[in-house]
Amino acid sequence: MDKLLLIIKREFIAKVRNKTFIIMTFLSPLLMIGMISLVAFLTKSSLEKKRTIAYVDGSHLFSSDDFKDDKTINFINLSDVDLEIAKNITQESDHYGLLYIPKNNKVDELSEKIQFFSEDSPNMMLIADLESVISAKLQKIKIKNSGIDLEKLEASKINVDVQLSNFSGERTSKLINGLKIGFGMGAGYLLMMFIIIYGAMVMRSVIEEKTSRIIEVIISSVKPFYLMLGKVIGTASAGLLQFFIWSIVLSILMLIASLVFGVEMSSNIDAMQVSSEQMEMVKSTMAGEMQVLISEVRKLPLTTMFFMFFFYFLGGYLLYSSIYAAIGAAVDNETDTQQFMLPVMLPLMLGLYVGFSSVIGDPHGTVATVFSMIPFTSPIVMLMRIPFGVPWWQIAISITLLIVTFVGVIWLAAKIYRVGILMYGKKPTYKELYKWLKY
Repeated sequence: MDKLLLIIKREFIAKVRNKTFIIMTFLSPLLMIGMISLVAFLTKSSLEKKRTIAYVDGSHLFSSDDFKDDKTINFINLSDVDLEIAKNITQESDHYGLLYIPKNNKVDELSEKIQFFSEDSPNMMLIADLESVISAKLQKIKIKNSGIDLEKLEASKINVDVQLSNFSGERTSKLINGLKIGFGMGAGYLLMMFIIIYGAMVMRSVIEEKTSRIIEVIISSVKPFYLMLGKVIGTASAGLLQFFIWSIVLSILMLIASLVFGVEMSSNIDAMQVSSEQMEMVKSTMAGEMQVLISEVRKLPLTTMFFMFFFYFLGGYLLYSSIYAAIGAAVDNETDTQQFMLPVMLPLMLGLYVGFSSVIGDPHGTVATVFSMIPFTSPIVMLMRIPFGVPWWQIAISITLLIVTFVGVIWLAAKIYRVGILMYGKKPTYKELYKWLKY
């Protein structure tokens, strides 16, 4: 046990003292914020880009009220000219496109003959908006031609808001499901990224020690099982420390951003000269929404979510890191690891896919329940199920299977490790790995 603790300490100190580790620990949150800001800026620029669309209405069923200008689209009416002339004008003026509505008194036929001309492939969201406007107008015309009073039809529409309650009579909100899904998706994706990043770090560490022949000296006094276990736990400790620092730095950056943008928002409100009554209304609405959000968050099984997140996060990482360590012991360089990476990545991707497709729609269904028990997918799938409430016996079975599988995998990986660390210059195959397990 003392030797195991020494190996864990050695791996932890070697990782945290590395200059790259220190730099990336504090630089990564800034890069993440910068990347998110860049994506948001590019998305906003794309959505708010002003486009000019010309239209030719040969049916004379539409008016300027139907094609109204907004922040992103500026309409130009070219209905007074021929289609070919309108095309030339659109191209010469460098407009985004030309909408052509042919002359036809039959609404059903007209809906299939409308065309949009553009130089390049148009934005499909923009086309969908145009289709929505045209469809609504043609629908009103068809209803009117059928002799139905539009005003009475509009007045007959009723918006239904189904209230959610449990059988004890306690009211719940639709917002709670969004919070549960958000936590599950975030936790599952975060765990997968953590495994990929830090599992590969364990693998590279084993390869470096193997190629430098340091490992031959180390195993003379330490059993391969303890050596690999120490490397996995030591690297996991360094990774958790880095993850903890990232959380603190990101929280500070988000707090600073909220303060800065809060000041800008208040200055914008003052510039708009909003009345005190409107300000009070806005404040009361925001306070009410915040109160509802806090009350919904309190309904979540926060204690269970916290402990289960920590356990499955650590358990899933240890399980896959032992596999990464075995791969590192079996090869001489990172290039040779590619043939073994697909079997490692498939369960991770399968767990994420099952979580997104099954857990969100049916968290207590057969598919979600089964995959939350399978050790190679349970860290991701069970984390997604936890917010929806999982029976204690299912959690107990999942935890037991995960621990037993981890011990079994690290025992098998140690057998590969014992033989592989002394094998040089030969590219191993699955057949040879099986032989190593039988030694």
